[in-house]
Amino acid sequence: MSMSARDVILMDVRGALGASKQARRGSKDIAEEAIALLADIDKTRPTLPNNDPVESFAQRVVGPKVNATLDRIAQLDDVPTAVARYVDAHSLERSTSVAPHPNLARLDWIGSNLNVVPDASDGTFVALARWAIAETGSVVLHSANDTPILPNFLAATQIVIVYESSIVAHLEDYIAAAPAAGAPAPRTACLVTGPSGTSDIEGAFVRGAHGPRNVHIIIVSSL
Repeated sequence: MSMSARDVILMDVRGALGASKQARRGSKDIAEEAIALLADIDKTRPTLPNNDPVESFAQRVVGPKVNATLDRIAQLDDVPTAVARYVDAHSLERSTSVAPHPNLARLDWIGSNLNVVPDASDGTFVALARWAIAETGSVVLHSANDTPILPNFLAATQIVIVYESSIVAHLEDYIAAAPAAGAPAPRTACLVTGPSGTSDIEGAFVRGAHGPRNVHIIIVSSL
Protein backbone atom coordinates (compact mmCIF):
# COMPACT_ATOMS: atom_id res chain seq x y z
CA MET A 1 0.00 0.00 0.00
CA SER A 2 1.39 3.40 -0.98
CA MET A 3 1.84 5.96 1.79
CA SER A 4 -0.06 9.22 1.71
CA ALA A 5 1.71 12.56 2.05
CA ARG A 6 0.31 12.75 5.58
CA ASP A 7 1.80 9.36 6.49
CA VAL A 8 5.19 10.40 5.13
CA ILE A 9 5.17 13.60 7.16
CA LEU A 10 4.17 11.81 10.37
CA MET A 11 6.85 9.17 9.80
CA ASP A 12 9.48 11.91 9.43
CA VAL A 13 8.27 13.58 12.62
CA ARG A 14 8.48 10.30 14.55
CA GLY A 15 11.96 9.73 13.18
CA ALA A 16 13.06 13.22 14.21
CA LEU A 17 11.70 12.73 17.71
CA GLY A 18 13.62 9.47 18.01
CA ALA A 19 16.78 11.21 16.85
CA SER A 20 16.27 13.91 19.46
CA LYS A 21 16.04 11.29 22.19
CA GLN A 22 19.24 9.73 20.96
CA ALA A 23 20.93 13.15 20.96
CA ARG A 24 19.85 13.79 24.53
CA ARG A 25 21.36 10.50 25.61
CA GLY A 26 24.69 11.79 24.27
CA SER A 27 24.47 15.20 25.93
CA LYS A 28 27.54 14.52 28.09
CA ASP A 29 29.62 13.85 25.01
CA ILE A 30 28.35 17.04 23.38
CA ALA A 31 29.23 19.09 26.48
CA GLU A 32 32.73 17.65 26.53
CA GLU A 33 33.19 18.53 22.84
CA ALA A 34 32.04 22.10 23.50
CA ILE A 35 34.56 22.48 26.32
CA ALA A 36 37.30 21.13 24.06
CA LEU A 37 36.43 23.69 21.37
CA LEU A 38 36.84 26.54 23.87
CA ALA A 39 39.97 25.18 25.48
CA ASP A 40 42.33 27.07 23.16
CA ILE A 41 40.06 29.81 21.86
CA ASP A 42 42.90 32.29 21.28
CA LYS A 43 44.00 30.22 18.28
CA THR A 44 40.66 30.85 16.57
CA ARG A 45 40.39 34.56 17.37
CA PRO A 46 41.44 37.11 14.74
CA THR A 47 44.68 38.94 15.41
CA LEU A 48 44.16 42.57 16.38
CA PRO A 49 46.13 45.22 14.48
CA ASN A 50 47.60 46.41 17.78
CA ASN A 51 48.33 44.76 21.11
CA ASP A 52 46.34 47.51 22.82
CA PRO A 53 42.53 47.00 22.42
CA VAL A 54 41.95 50.77 22.58
CA GLU A 55 44.35 51.46 19.71
CA SER A 56 43.00 48.49 17.74
CA PHE A 57 39.46 49.79 18.18
CA ALA A 58 40.51 53.26 17.02
CA GLN A 59 42.16 51.85 13.90
CA ARG A 60 39.19 49.64 13.08
CA VAL A 61 36.65 52.43 13.48
CA VAL A 62 38.22 54.66 10.82
CA GLY A 63 39.04 51.77 8.48
CA PRO A 64 37.10 51.09 5.26
CA LYS A 65 35.05 48.24 6.74
CA VAL A 66 33.52 50.40 9.48
CA ASN A 67 33.83 53.81 7.81
CA ALA A 68 33.09 55.91 10.89
CA THR A 69 34.95 58.97 12.17
CA LEU A 70 36.84 59.30 15.41
CA ASP A 71 37.80 61.86 18.03
CA ARG A 72 39.65 61.40 21.32
CA ILE A 73 39.29 63.53 24.43
CA ALA A 74 40.74 63.48 27.92
CA GLN A 75 37.60 63.60 30.06
CA LEU A 76 33.83 63.43 29.84
CA ASP A 77 33.46 67.18 30.48
CA ASP A 78 35.06 67.76 27.07
CA VAL A 79 32.22 65.98 25.24
CA PRO A 80 30.09 69.08 24.41
CA THR A 81 33.12 70.83 22.91
CA ALA A 82 33.95 67.72 20.85
CA VAL A 83 30.34 67.46 19.63
CA ALA A 84 30.30 71.15 18.68
CA ARG A 85 33.58 70.67 16.83
CA TYR A 86 32.08 67.80 14.82
CA VAL A 87 28.81 69.52 13.89
CA ASP A 88 30.69 72.65 12.80
CA ALA A 89 33.13 70.63 10.68
CA HIS A 90 30.22 68.95 8.89
CA SER A 91 28.00 72.04 8.64
CA LEU A 92 25.28 70.51 10.80
CA GLU A 93 22.75 72.38 12.90
CA ARG A 94 23.84 73.17 16.46
CA SER A 95 20.81 71.29 17.77
CA THR A 96 21.31 67.78 19.09
CA SER A 97 19.37 65.21 21.02
CA VAL A 98 21.16 63.61 23.97
CA ALA A 99 20.45 60.30 25.70
CA PRO A 100 19.05 61.00 29.21
CA HIS A 101 21.95 59.28 30.94
CA PRO A 102 23.03 61.22 34.06
CA ASN A 103 26.66 61.30 32.91
CA LEU A 104 25.55 63.17 29.77
CA ALA A 105 22.78 65.24 31.36
CA ARG A 106 25.20 66.98 33.74
CA LEU A 107 27.46 68.25 30.96
CA ASP A 108 27.56 71.93 29.95
CA TRP A 109 25.92 71.79 26.52
CA ILE A 110 24.87 75.45 26.60
CA GLY A 111 28.46 76.53 27.23
CA SER A 112 29.37 74.98 23.86
CA ASN A 113 26.46 76.79 22.16
CA LEU A 114 24.58 73.56 21.58
CA ASN A 115 20.80 73.42 21.80
CA VAL A 116 19.61 70.12 23.29
CA VAL A 117 16.32 69.03 21.70
CA PRO A 118 14.09 66.06 22.58
CA ASP A 119 13.62 64.67 19.05
CA ALA A 120 16.48 62.89 17.29
CA SER A 121 14.55 62.20 14.07
CA ASP A 122 16.81 62.92 11.08
CA GLY A 123 19.08 65.00 13.30
CA THR A 124 22.04 64.37 15.60
CA PHE A 125 21.87 62.04 18.60
CA VAL A 126 24.53 61.65 21.29
CA ALA A 127 24.61 58.23 22.95
CA LEU A 128 26.77 56.58 25.59
CA ALA A 129 28.05 53.08 24.76
CA ARG A 130 28.25 50.51 27.53
CA TRP A 131 31.04 48.63 25.75
CA ALA A 132 33.09 48.68 22.55
CA ILE A 133 34.72 45.78 20.71
CA ALA A 134 38.13 46.22 19.09
CA GLU A 135 37.80 43.10 16.90
CA THR A 136 34.96 44.59 14.84
CA GLY A 137 35.03 48.30 15.69
CA SER A 138 31.55 47.94 17.18
CA VAL A 139 29.92 49.91 19.98
CA VAL A 140 27.45 48.17 22.27
CA LEU A 141 24.27 50.00 23.26
CA HIS A 142 22.19 48.51 26.09
CA SER A 143 18.58 49.53 26.52
CA ALA A 144 17.62 51.14 29.83
CA ASN A 145 15.57 54.06 31.11
CA ASP A 146 18.57 56.34 30.67
CA THR A 147 19.71 54.83 27.35
CA PRO A 148 16.78 54.49 24.94
CA ILE A 149 17.49 52.52 21.78
CA LEU A 150 15.06 54.00 19.25
CA PRO A 151 16.82 57.39 18.77
CA ASN A 152 19.92 55.52 17.63
CA PHE A 153 17.97 54.41 14.56
CA LEU A 154 16.08 57.65 13.92
CA ALA A 155 19.02 60.05 13.86
CA ALA A 156 20.83 60.95 10.66
CA THR A 157 24.06 61.38 12.61
CA GLN A 158 24.93 59.26 15.62
CA ILE A 159 27.67 60.41 17.99
CA VAL A 160 28.69 57.68 20.43
CA ILE A 161 30.73 58.27 23.57
CA VAL A 162 33.02 55.38 24.55
CA TYR A 163 35.15 55.10 27.68
CA GLU A 164 38.61 53.63 27.13
CA SER A 165 37.99 51.33 30.10
CA SER A 166 34.96 49.80 28.34
CA ILE A 167 36.83 48.77 25.18
CA VAL A 168 37.49 45.03 25.04
CA ALA A 169 39.47 43.01 22.52
CA HIS A 170 37.00 40.43 21.23
CA LEU A 171 33.28 39.72 21.17
CA GLU A 172 33.64 36.96 23.78
CA ASP A 173 35.31 39.45 26.12
CA TYR A 174 32.20 41.66 26.02
CA ILE A 175 29.95 38.67 26.68
CA ALA A 176 32.06 37.77 29.72
CA ALA A 177 32.58 41.33 30.99
CA ALA A 178 29.00 42.59 30.82
CA PRO A 179 27.55 40.26 33.50
CA ALA A 180 30.66 40.74 35.65
CA ALA A 181 29.98 44.49 35.73
CA GLY A 182 26.89 43.80 37.83
CA ALA A 183 24.38 45.57 35.56
CA PRO A 184 21.11 43.74 34.87
CA ALA A 185 20.77 42.11 31.48
CA PRO A 186 19.18 44.58 29.03
CA ARG A 187 15.99 43.92 27.12
CA THR A 188 17.86 44.98 23.98
CA ALA A 189 21.56 45.02 23.14
CA CYS A 190 22.57 46.64 19.85
CA LEU A 191 26.02 46.17 18.36
CA VAL A 192 26.56 49.10 15.98
CA THR A 193 29.40 48.89 13.49
CA GLY A 194 29.60 52.12 11.53
CA PRO A 195 26.90 53.86 9.48
CA SER A 196 23.86 52.02 8.24
CA GLY A 197 24.03 50.99 4.60
CA THR A 198 22.73 48.56 2.01
CA SER A 199 23.38 47.53 -1.59
CA ASP A 200 20.09 45.68 -2.00
CA ILE A 201 18.61 48.25 -4.38
CA GLU A 202 20.06 47.82 -7.87
CA GLY A 203 23.44 46.99 -6.36
CA ALA A 204 24.12 50.64 -5.48
CA PHE A 205 25.41 51.36 -1.97
CA VAL A 206 23.05 53.61 0.00
CA ARG A 207 23.94 55.06 3.39
CA GLY A 208 21.31 55.46 6.07
CA ALA A 209 19.08 52.63 4.86
CA HIS A 210 17.85 51.62 8.33
CA GLY A 211 19.84 53.82 10.68
CA PRO A 212 22.27 56.76 10.79
CA ARG A 213 24.05 57.91 7.65
CA ASN A 214 27.05 58.99 9.72
CA VAL A 215 28.57 57.56 12.90
CA HIS A 216 31.13 59.48 14.93
CA ILE A 217 32.94 57.88 17.87
CA ILE A 218 34.41 59.91 20.73
CA ILE A 219 36.81 57.97 22.97
CA VAL A 220 37.12 59.36 26.51
CA SER A 221 40.42 58.60 28.24
CA SER A 222 39.19 58.88 31.83
CA LEU A 223 35.92 58.86 33.72
